[in-house]
Amino acid sequence: PELRYHPDIDTTYVLTVVIAVFALFSTLMVRARNGHLTRKNYRRTPSMLLRSWGVPLQRVRRALQEIERKTFHLCGLLVPLVHLALLEYGWPQADCVKLVWTITILGWCGDLTRLNVPFVARNWPLRSIMRDHEAHQLTGGCFFSLGCALAIAAAPPDVSSCAIVFLVLGDMAAALVGVSFGGEVAHVKLGRAGKKSVEGSLAMFAICFVVGCVVFAKVPLREYAVGFAAAVATVTELYEPFNLNDNLTIPFFSALALRLALHRIRCCGSCWG
Repeated sequence: PELRYHPDIDTTYVLTVVIAVFALFSTLMVRARNGHLTRKNYRRTPSMLLRSWGVPLQRVRRALQEIERKTFHLCGLLVPLVHLALLEYGWPQADCVKLVWTITILGWCGDLTRLNVPFVARNWPLRSIMRDHEAHQLTGGCFFSLGCALAIAAAPPDVSSCAIVFLVLGDMAAALVGVSFGGEVAHVKLGRAGKKSVEGSLAMFAICFVVGCVVFAKVPLREYAVGFAAAVATVTELYEPFNLNDNLTIPFFSALALRLALHRIRCCGSCWG
């Protein structure tokens, strides 16, 4: 099966992009979480740092809680990173698909055990970052692993990696910007329950668009394919189609949209050529 959509895009390049993105956003999140020292060795606390970034005072506490959660979610970038590293090492794509499905099945078994065995539930290692409603239902991590498995199985590595980054960074941007600034500029609520903000959705689209354009930098007309996929990811995050968890739907739908759009661009290029 074809592993990429352009002869100048290889796994080394995409792996480099993912590593750079992981390092950049990890640094930003750790800085926001822990504060930093100024030139005069005066420590600015996380609250002070958020206030200096323009976050309203009444939203600082909730923003800090969201940063705590999303810092852990950045670990989701390890999925495309490890996938691409294994391909670089010489693993076949088929073996990578088998591996991700094995990890997904084990994760689901573990979470189902947590829900049905009180001892496991009391000693679950990630209890501190679980949302309240996840105490009695499957966690987002289960749906994340399933979404990644579907994306990796359904699309070439460059496309699936980009789609997973859409989920990790796009959802993070939507949540942090929405919590910090949602409703400050546009007093319009979006989404199924009216809990989403225009600011958060725009932040997600922008992050997805920029990342996609970097990944497919050498693909002609990439902005059209990436823009379409970024819009699909943003709308999916907003409305959660079929009432499914967006950790499942965003990477899968984004991978399908990006694959379709890139295929159409390549077909048009062949016709014009």
